[in-house]
Amino acid sequence: MPLTDTAIRNAKPGDKPKKLFDGGGLYLEVAPSGGKWWRLKYRFGGKEKRLSLGVYPEVSLKEARERRDEARKLLANEIDPGEHRKAKKAAREDRAANSFEVVAREWLAKHALHWSASHGERIIRRLERDIFPWIGGRPVADIAAPQLLEVIRRIEQRGALETAHRALSSCGQVFRYAVATGRAERDPSGDLRGALPPVKSQHFAAATEPKEIAEILRAINGYEGTLTVRCALRLAPLVFVRPGELRKAEWADIDLEAAEWRYLVTKTNRPHIVPLSHQAVAIFRELHPLTGRGRYVFPSARSAARPMSDNALLAAMRRMGIAKEEMTGHGFRAMARTLLDEVLGFRPDFIEHQLAHAVRDPNGRAYNRTAHLPERRKMMQEWADYLDRIKAGAEVIPLNQQAQAVSD
Repeated sequence: MPLTDTAIRNAKPGDKPKKLFDGGGLYLEVAPSGGKWWRLKYRFGGKEKRLSLGVYPEVSLKEARERRDEARKLLANEIDPGEHRKAKKAAREDRAANSFEVVAREWLAKHALHWSASHGERIIRRLERDIFPWIGGRPVADIAAPQLLEVIRRIEQRGALETAHRALSSCGQVFRYAVATGRAERDPSGDLRGALPPVKSQHFAAATEPKEIAEILRAINGYEGTLTVRCALRLAPLVFVRPGELRKAEWADIDLEAAEWRYLVTKTNRPHIVPLSHQAVAIFRELHPLTGRGRYVFPSARSAARPMSDNALLAAMRRMGIAKEEMTGHGFRAMARTLLDEVLGFRPDFIEHQLAHAVRDPNGRAYNRTAHLPERRKMMQEWADYLDRIKAGAEVIPLNQQAQAVSD
């Protein structure tokens, strides 16, 4: 006789487990402790087996019968319900182990070795803040383009369009890593090409006319602040490295006898060489008695254990009357790139190597720190001499006329 809800509620425990049968192999087992479990008795491969279908009352009589019927359909197709359940559980565990966050952190761990610490930290913070809370727990293979776009749109809607583009790019790299390691079939980020509005290019202000540059150089030369800041300002146009690389320069990386500065590029964590002109070496030697016993060439005014703040040079330039529309710390790189090419006529690949940009040679080999080093030494000295000439008030003609003369 089939069970009823009333009969189940009124079933009392005994000294031994009791079985209340419903039909089709389904029964309720009442334990001496009072617990009630749904079970399914079935035969497969000539053996009698049991399958748990849940606990009453969390699983009602109706739900237990539905689970029984699903199991019997599997039996009709010669599938063992117990083994089927194990396989589904294993698949769930496998998918959980291959969640987007798990794969992303694995990808980060493998690539962080080739990045600067700050670059890796920015990526993981972006993923932890903007991506993981929404799709981090999902199996990487199950995430489709609309789901990814929904997450990226959250970033865009708060006005951080550039961050949205960067986050989408990072997600694409994670998906491609998942494909390469056999945990996803495809990269859905490719379907979102054009889904975000483009980021308007923001160029760092940079003086590129010799007359403007001469005025900036003379202002720097007359700076009356601390020696540390004055030396950093004077070196910035001579070495044209990234502002963070200049302020974090360490004495251990600088060989004044060899006239070289060797360090790891912040963006790529790859070694780089800056040949030092006679003028640059003289500035380092001037500063060495003051900061040479410490780690940093340009230590913080508050603590020698920390480098100069990222705002120190900008603040100094503003005090000298150099507006942000005229020049920024990063602008010295654009200034050098333009004039070395268009005025002094150096080969673009020499300049790009000195800027620590990725440059491939005709054989497809990427940038290396020693490529064209003799030519770069010559270029850096000529650049320093050129800056001295225009600072001293040598005849300066507009850039477009100089470029024309070079092309002629």
